[in-house]
Amino acid sequence: MEAYLKDTFFLDFQHEHFAAFLAPIDTTLPECELAVALYHHVRDAFIYDPYHLDLTEEGLKASNVLSKKRAWCVEKSSVLAACARRLGIPSRLGYAVVTNHIGVEKLTKMLRRDEIVFHGFVELYVNGTWVKCTPAFDVRICALSNVTPLDWDGKSDSLFQEYEQGKRFMEYRHFYGIFDDVPIQLMNDEMRTYYPHLFEKVYNSRDFSFKHL
Repeated sequence: MEAYLKDTFFLDFQHEHFAAFLAPIDTTLPECELAVALYHHVRDAFIYDPYHLDLTEEGLKASNVLSKKRAWCVEKSSVLAACARRLGIPSRLGYAVVTNHIGVEKLTKMLRRDEIVFHGFVELYVNGTWVKCTPAFDVRICALSNVTPLDWDGKSDSLFQEYEQGKRFMEYRHFYGIFDDVPIQLMNDEMRTYYPHLFEKVYNSRDFSFKHL
């Protein structure tokens, strides 16, 4: 369990930025309520933005994400995992290949395929049980996409509803496993396998940017 409580290169929760970010959280709450409060805080603190992906070491550090107003699922997951560890809740990171992500029509055109590689989620150890949660889509992006925000009660897994209003919008195709820190090399390797064109030239526009190792 020590591995899931430690400060790491990417989950650098001892950084001073975390104190300010966590200031609105009542840290005296019981563990389950505290975990749920953290989930909602991280989910809605950043506007979901999958159009500016930074897979470099500095780009994936949780403390650096805190300085942003927009973040994608991998970044939000890292922030939640780091915050949980800072408050004594063990955390670990999970990643998957998914299809039918919310509001990514333009993104799939850039990626040239439907699969979204390395979609991130988190497992928190709450009241003696590992529970999955996904802080990716904030209430604002859900409203724009006409999708119900994904809630979490701290007791049962909360990934994504397979159907919304009778329409399928999220399907998990492959799970990479569970990690105690961001697997940056594997992430870059998988991105290169699925989206080789992104590594062949520089993408750095207002509409889309991509940085990698």
